[in-house]
Amino acid sequence: MTGAGSREAARGSGRLAELDLLRFLAALAVLAFHYFIAFRSVWGETPAELFPAVSTVSGLGILGVELFFMISGFVILMSIWGRGLGAFALSRFVRLYPAYWISVGVTAALYGLTAAKALDPKLSPGEYLTNLTMLQRLFEVQDATGVYWSLWVELRFYLLISVLVVFGATLGRCLLFMGVWLLAAGYFAGSENHWVDLLVMPKYAAYFVGGMSFYLMTRYGPRLVLWCTAGISAGLAVSAALDRVHGRIELVGYAAMPVPDWAIVATVVAFYALMAMVALGWLGWLRWRGLVVLGAITYPVYLFHTAGAVLIVPALRDTLPPWLTALITVLATMAFSYAVYRAAERPVQEFVKARRRRRAADPVPVPAEPSPEVPPLDRKASVP
Repeated sequence: MTGAGSREAARGSGRLAELDLLRFLAALAVLAFHYFIAFRSVWGETPAELFPAVSTVSGLGILGVELFFMISGFVILMSIWGRGLGAFALSRFVRLYPAYWISVGVTAALYGLTAAKALDPKLSPGEYLTNLTMLQRLFEVQDATGVYWSLWVELRFYLLISVLVVFGATLGRCLLFMGVWLLAAGYFAGSENHWVDLLVMPKYAAYFVGGMSFYLMTRYGPRLVLWCTAGISAGLAVSAALDRVHGRIELVGYAAMPVPDWAIVATVVAFYALMAMVALGWLGWLRWRGLVVLGAITYPVYLFHTAGAVLIVPALRDTLPPWLTALITVLATMAFSYAVYRAAERPVQEFVKARRRRRAADPVPVPAEPSPEVPPLDRKASVP
């Protein structure tokens, strides 16, 4: 499939199946990192020692969120093209909040109604209610579950890109936006200033800009300036990834997080290579219908895999082998995620789409021309 073909797919269906696959792989990467590396309190011992064969690959799963950010840069820029601020805000609300509210409720029930202790945030009812806004970090309230941190990053990205929504997305404006953001991220790299982190997001800006660059390639072709923005963002992304993984290794030790530097660099480069393949249409042959379902359950899997581990692993870890326990937990999480998608996310999304279609189909009333036989004032006066 050529770049032009990919552009037609992006404009026509508004969805690229290859991105659904990448989304799902990113969610699995995060799940693998948590299940096989991070969740020591869930397993009762160091997961890397339980699953040594996959410890390095699972450790690299910490960067699955960064792949999400790249995909978000691509998809969000695609979705705002020609769309007003209200439509953009509604689409994001419908996409993020239904499953998220269920996730907050499930987490509150998990720790309030069961004997679960692992990863308990120990929140008050008021703090759980604050979590429902998704703005808890703005109010310095702890996340109900660890994965919510990335949603706060996403919300700030939406706020930034709203500038393009307001002024209208064009190639020139996108390049200006991306260039200024990259310069700011590079200048403030390593800064500990709260406001810089809040507004500029130097640790994650490069991933969003990389995704935006690749979307623009699908729309305008692989221009040199877009390769330049993607390349600069890749350099910043590698540096940010090394810093993030090093911070984790310093916290838990290399034995619990056995990830060498070369693997970190290779992983980030692979992210950029995959997104370039999407932009160039090289993955256009991926058209299996099941990919759409995998893409649809990605967000619930991301939200609910922690609760699944906290609930299931302690109940099975003493009676079943670790791999079987992990497999049952993953399958149960997938099944629950699909149920959330079918019962909550999909109905809400279809309702909103139906409302939009009805509004688009409704004819705009055209004021009737006044009859030449009846003066306008007389017509108005005759109305009761």
